[in-house]
Amino acid sequence: MRQELVELRHQVDEVVDGAESAEVRRPTPDLARELRTHCLSFCEALKVHHNGEDAGGFPVLAKWFPGLAPILAELTEEHKKVARLHDEIQRLVDGYTPGVSDPRELRNRLEGLATELEAHFEWEEQTVVAALNAMGPAPERR
Repeated sequence: MRQELVELRHQVDEVVDGAESAEVRRPTPDLARELRTHCLSFCEALKVHHNGEDAGGFPVLAKWFPGLAPILAELTEEHKKVARLHDEIQRLVDGYTPGVSDPRELRNRLEGLATELEAHFEWEEQTVVAALNAMGPAPERR
């Protein structure tokens, strides 16, 4: 997820750099389209990841490690916040129109949202990653 977020930030930088470049006088719809596609992919992967934890991984962890139950409940609530963040990222990217929208606003807002996502990832890793790893490998996606 972190690498996908890095790539999304990189693509936004390309959009901003292209919009600010003196050589680019026309909007860059291909970059914007690519950004939308990547954002949709990232947001969907994040949703699948968190739904899997909430519906499958966390209930099992709560049985195996009862002491983690309060943290798992907090993480499940945190996933609702994260869902709102990724919905906002998707709306932000979908609403971006090359040549009309301010690309710096896109980058600044995405950066704020990404920082919140990074904090979530960090907290999740600090609280439950050892227990998740004790469960063995995740099932393969079909």
